[in-house]
Amino acid sequence: MFVITGITGKVGGVVTRTLLSKNLPVRGVMRSAAKAGEWRALGCEVAIAEMDDAGALAEAFKEAKGVFILPPSDFDPAPGFPVACRIIDALVQAIRSAEPEKVVCLSTIGAQALQINLLTQRTLMEKALNGLELPVAFLRPGWFMENCALDVVSASEKGVIQSFLQPLDKAVPMVATADVGKLAASLLQQNWTGKRVVELEGPCRVSPNDIASAFSQILGRPVVAEAVARHAWETLFREQGHQFPSPRMQMIDGFNEGWICFEGSEDERAIGDTQLEEVLRSLLKAGN
Repeated sequence: MFVITGITGKVGGVVTRTLLSKNLPVRGVMRSAAKAGEWRALGCEVAIAEMDDAGALAEAFKEAKGVFILPPSDFDPAPGFPVACRIIDALVQAIRSAEPEKVVCLSTIGAQALQINLLTQRTLMEKALNGLELPVAFLRPGWFMENCALDVVSASEKGVIQSFLQPLDKAVPMVATADVGKLAASLLQQNWTGKRVVELEGPCRVSPNDIASAFSQILGRPVVAEAVARHAWETLFREQGHQFPSPRMQMIDGFNEGWICFEGSEDERAIGDTQLEEVLRSLLKAGN
C-alpha cells in the first residue's frame, strides 16, 4: 500500500494517478471527505486526517510500503515558522508510530540554504526526517512553472508580466508539477537505504524574458517582462495580505542572488519532460 498526502493537489494527484495506472494500491490522505468519492471511484482508499494530527496520520500510514509527504506550505509564516513546526512534529510522530518501509518527501531547491527564507519550512522538514531510522528520499524540485498562473491575466490583457525574479535574462531551474508527481511515484517504487536527495528541473532553465517570449508566441502578440523594483516588494506583498512579507522577499533574493540553488551532483539530478510552453498553454486555457 502506498500512502499519498496532498492527494487533492496538483502534485499529489499526479502521484496517485500514476500509481493507480500501474494497478498499485493507494491510500490517499485528505483533510475532509468532500472529494473522497471521486478518488474512491478511481480505486483509491481514502483516509481523513489533518496534517497536524499525529494520531490520524499514524492510522493512515499503517502498513504502508511507502509514504509520500507533501507538507502544506505557509505562504505568510510568522517568525519561527510555528505552523510548519507543528506539522513537522505530527508527521515525525506518525511515521515513528506507523513505521512505513520508506518515505518520499517533497522538499525544494535551496533546502540546504542557511539564510532564513520562505523555503526554510522545507529545511526544517528535512532536518526532522533525517533523524528517522528508515529510508527517506528528499525530492527537491526547482521553481514551479505553474507559478506563471499569476501572469496569465497581465500577459493576456496588457502584454506585460511583472517579475520579481531578476535580472530578467537570468535563467533559473523550473519544472512542471506533472513531472514532480511522476518522479515522486517512481521514487516510491524504488528501494534504497539511508537518506538521499534527488533534484529535479525541467528540460531547460527559464528566465523571465523566456516566459514573456513564450506567452508572446502562444498569444500571437508581443509580451514583455518588467522587473518589479526591490524597494516596492514589501508594500506590494502587504497589499496582497501578507503580515510577514520578509520570508517571501528573502526567498526571491535567494533565487536572484544565487544562494537558492541545487547543491548535489548531477548523479541524482533528474530532468523532466514538460516544456514551459505546454504549461503556459494549459494555464491560459484554464484562465479563459
